[in-house]
Amino acid sequence: MAYKITDECIKCGACEGGCPVSAISEGDAKFEIDAATCIECGACADGCPMGAIVKD
Repeated sequence: MAYKITDECIKCGACEGGCPVSAISEGDAKFEIDAATCIECGACADGCPMGAIVKD
């Protein structure tokens, strides 16, 4: 998986709405990226206001 969501996530949902393949879902403490669905486009990282999505 090329991207991961760090603990800086504030669960705002911006990444989930920006993902073109719906690879992001809300977890208990933060949003999570499904590696099997992710196409590594970077749209989630671009849309995160906290900078909580980084290349792994």
